[in-house]
Amino acid sequence: MSENIILRANKLSKSFPGVQALQDVDFTLREAEIHAVIGENGAGKSTMMKILLGMQPASEGSMTLNGEIYAPKTPAEALSKGISMIHQEISLAPLMTVAENIYMGNEGRFGKFWDNPKRKRQEAAAILERLGLDIDPGAEVSRLTISKMQLVEIARAVSCDSKIIIMDEPTSSLTDAEVEKLFEIIVALKKEGKSVIYISHKLDEVIQICDTVTTLRDGKLVAEKSVSNVTKADLVNMMVGRDMSDMFPKSKAEIGDVVLEVKDFESAGVFSNINFKLRRGEILGFCGLMGAGRTEVVQALFGLDKKNGGQVFMEGKEVHIDSSRDAIENGIALVTEDRRGNGIIPELSVKVNMTVANIKEYSKYGFLDFKQETAACNDMVNALSVRRPTNETVISLLSGGNQQKVIIGKWLLTSPEILILDEPTRGIDVGAKAEIYKLIGTMAQQGKGIIMVSSELPELFGVCDRILVMHQGKIMAEYTRDEFDEKDVMQSAFGMV
Repeated sequence: MSENIILRANKLSKSFPGVQALQDVDFTLREAEIHAVIGENGAGKSTMMKILLGMQPASEGSMTLNGEIYAPKTPAEALSKGISMIHQEISLAPLMTVAENIYMGNEGRFGKFWDNPKRKRQEAAAILERLGLDIDPGAEVSRLTISKMQLVEIARAVSCDSKIIIMDEPTSSLTDAEVEKLFEIIVALKKEGKSVIYISHKLDEVIQICDTVTTLRDGKLVAEKSVSNVTKADLVNMMVGRDMSDMFPKSKAEIGDVVLEVKDFESAGVFSNINFKLRRGEILGFCGLMGAGRTEVVQALFGLDKKNGGQVFMEGKEVHIDSSRDAIENGIALVTEDRRGNGIIPELSVKVNMTVANIKEYSKYGFLDFKQETAACNDMVNALSVRRPTNETVISLLSGGNQQKVIIGKWLLTSPEILILDEPTRGIDVGAKAEIYKLIGTMAQQGKGIIMVSSELPELFGVCDRILVMHQGKIMAEYTRDEFDEKDVMQSAFGMV
């Protein structure tokens, strides 16, 4: 790693009405360095990156790039200076092709007055091949999986030939094999002399791939250290300022009667022969590799995806769920894996996002009872400890963990008997994860039936009472809590049973 400093931030501060998001933060990035920035949601990571990208100005402080004053006013200006970013939330145009997305905003390279689709596809294909990505440049983005979309985001950043690439939770939607491919890409970029700012809550990845780590907490710099000199426990303690040994506070809940039974559930070419029962007070995990059909099963159960056959019983009575409205009316709620795309309405307030699924309860004769709506929102944000300036704050300004709490609160306000959580802690920090695990346990104690889909085995082992393992659209195995074993579960996930 070179000692040549290419980017330096000095005493960066940023304040919003009622919030000090960043305070006197110093940051140094060297040439050919992979530099992690970690911290809990709300620690100031996103604010600092927005300043680096010209998305918002600093309230105080200064920056230099290659020894010259750097104060970008727009992302386009930052890009012209050689800084690009891969955002955690997918920002591709779904109805455009992969090639069109890779060169979106950079169309001028193919002709001043008209486009050259053939050349665009050829150059996009060359970049995808260079990165070792098996993606058709002519494919419409909407037809790709979330993980493929994430890889297209990476290809787009590389296409700009940036000297500094900011990666925000780049592996949140990737399979293990795709993560390894990403790491190969990052190492190759480093060999080319490029620098990467790597934002992640996955501390194992930070230790595996990064050279340096900067930790933020409550908008302030905690430390900058060489990764070779820290352990995962060190990083956790720096992030949260407390010992996180009790990461999974498994609550004792009385397992009651069967609240949900699914029989012979199937969707042609997606999943088949799905049979399971869920009891009150039980947390039932769904495990499997990407594409195993976990998300498709719970979305069909909630009425979002089509099914070709099967029956659903609630407390022994058959129910017919053909839409999300049917599911809600039958006491089923779903927290989806795509928080940005399906979970929140980003331009609206915390209050609206919290109450939207249950809005009819706050309406009389066609008019909204604002007092009742506000009271419901206040009760829930207090119960879930949602950190926000006010309930009127636009939800997109909240940290990922607090957005997730709002989503969970939204569904709790519908008084569900069954709560389905699809990747409920994806992209949020260890502190917020622990709070959500505690919340899940509390709901189980209240007699709710919980279905939890997750790609993280430690999470499932720590929280669940029972786990179903899926492989290629089928349930391959079932494990009770005293049978949890990582090797056995992974063999089932690979179909080795």
